[in-house]
Amino acid sequence: MKKSLVLSAVISGLLFTTMNATAAEPLELQKVMKELGKNMQIVTDGISREDWLLVEHTSHLIGGHPQPPVAEKLRIMTFMGANMAKFKEFDGQTHEFAHEMALSAQAKDGQKVISAFQKLQTSCLACHQAFRPAFVEHFYGKSDK
Repeated sequence: MKKSLVLSAVISGLLFTTMNATAAEPLELQKVMKELGKNMQIVTDGISREDWLLVEHTSHLIGGHPQPPVAEKLRIMTFMGANMAKFKEFDGQTHEFAHEMALSAQAKDGQKVISAFQKLQTSCLACHQAFRPAFVEHFYGKSDK
């Protein structure tokens, strides 16, 4: 009995320490977002130079961005609660508008590329405004500002 109590206390302590140690570690989602930001800059450069092949290729990277690991998704879903549907909707828009941009770049239609890029940027901004401050506060314990 005494051994099981000691063992429980040790395990609880290790879990608490592990959870606190990883709380401030960057989420994979943060890495995905940084990569998306870099790709958005590449698209901007490609549009300005009318490098439609670069825009098309990078659009596929944006639309097919990696997903966080399952354990992290569960943490995010738990945190998001009822807002998860809206969060997923924004992610769906990312895929949709990136695909639209890739098709427009493949057709070398600069006006449609810019239109799709504008929709993508607007969707990104709306998601960031809706969720980023709370994410940063919850997962990193600091203000986004």
